[in-house]
Amino acid sequence: MLESPRYLWRLVAIGRTLARHNALFPFELLPQARPLLRLARPFVNENAAGRPGQRLAAALEELGPSFIKFGQSLATRTDLLGEAIARDLATLQDALPSFPAAAARATIATDLEQPVEALFSDFQDRPVAAASIAQVHLATTTDGDEVAVKVLRPGIEKAIERDLGFFAWLARLVERTQPHLRHYKPVEAVAIFAQVTRRELDLRLEAAAAVELAENAEGYEGFRVPAVDWRRTGRRVVTFERIVGQGITDRAALIAAGHDPDRIMENAAKAFFSQVFKDGFFHGDMHPGNILIDREGTIVALDFGIMGRVDMADRRHMAGILVGFLERDYVKVADVFFAAGFLPDDADRMAFVQAVRSIGEPILGLPLEEISFGRLMGQLLAMAEQFRMQTQPQLLLLQKTMVVAEGVGRLLNPKVNMWQLAQPLVEDWIIAHLGPKARLQQALDDGLQMAGRLPHIVRRLDEALERERTRHVAVDRVKLFQGWFWPLVVGVLIGLAVG
Repeated sequence: MLESPRYLWRLVAIGRTLARHNALFPFELLPQARPLLRLARPFVNENAAGRPGQRLAAALEELGPSFIKFGQSLATRTDLLGEAIARDLATLQDALPSFPAAAARATIATDLEQPVEALFSDFQDRPVAAASIAQVHLATTTDGDEVAVKVLRPGIEKAIERDLGFFAWLARLVERTQPHLRHYKPVEAVAIFAQVTRRELDLRLEAAAAVELAENAEGYEGFRVPAVDWRRTGRRVVTFERIVGQGITDRAALIAAGHDPDRIMENAAKAFFSQVFKDGFFHGDMHPGNILIDREGTIVALDFGIMGRVDMADRRHMAGILVGFLERDYVKVADVFFAAGFLPDDADRMAFVQAVRSIGEPILGLPLEEISFGRLMGQLLAMAEQFRMQTQPQLLLLQKTMVVAEGVGRLLNPKVNMWQLAQPLVEDWIIAHLGPKARLQQALDDGLQMAGRLPHIVRRLDEALERERTRHVAVDRVKLFQGWFWPLVVGVLIGLAVG
């Protein structure tokens, strides 16, 4: 009960920040907030520059780490705020002022239970990057290895938990007061966001994700992941191999350094496709700031705080949707949504087919280099929401990552679609997993799985039959007892009377 006044006051403070950036429009989704919007109107800065999404992004950056992360999460929800605003939120950069090096050193010493000097022969106090949750320092280990050390911000856990509590309160308020918004599942969405954010606060999990991605990428051409120094890694500190390279945003600079941007783009496309479809484990934050090109022209991924997983079923669904669009078979696309259980059985199937067509035709009519499958997927998921689609967090993250990956590809070569480069791999994967042989193998696998479960099923059936038999025996005994009880009582009474 005491939290409501505190959160209401927090809401007022947030409203003031949003008004200063002329970014109050998200509250227009809540009819109850409209009186407050009218009261806030005199405080709105009508001269704030930028598109609505840019203004909202600026306000979220000012509100701090949790709101930056929340804005990045909202960037996947084109169904809530529209594609243009979601696209602007996707550009949110969680770069913040650095914190003192003394605090970083203290965190390292506490978390790793050793003085900094015992771990590093050289530790550069000036960070090379400062983000919303952590900052990075360059160092040299006592073993002579050059590394990058990522350290959590002091007090970040407490700040994040405070804001997560506010988000959860606001989501509950929306569900309680706005029945028409419940199908967006705000409480569940915030819970998923909270889970992902808390994982980012344990840098051991980021290190583990990097190792898993590195193992998967051993067969990738032109792509790798920095090694983890586990001896110098803990909950609040993670140490990676230092990467010397250049950014991916300047095509001319890459050419001047002797690299082939087209080859880099091809390797990037194949690596991303392999992560999603072959491994089902992908880097969920592959913006240009998290990519370096080393001296050999190899793509090196950085920052593994946000990772995504898609199981084999979802991979098959994604492939089915992609094939359906490429073949302009919109019935097939709709069939995938219903067969996957994304849409309720009572949804209007033919109306959804028509909706899918309305998305596919304008996009697929463009030259291939202008087609964004990420944007197509975003529009499709947003349209499916109108047919009561259950939220699919793994697909939302994948869709956002597809858009970012396509953006990176266009930096390297705006005239080539990255999906063209991955097409042979896509076709081979589809044949292997959706073709006749794959369907036959799936049927055999299902049969073998069922056969393997038969002993367990038979045992459970035997146990059920035994329980039923025991129950019947007990019932028969009771009936037998009931049948003899009263004659026996009457006989005893007669015997007593006669005696």
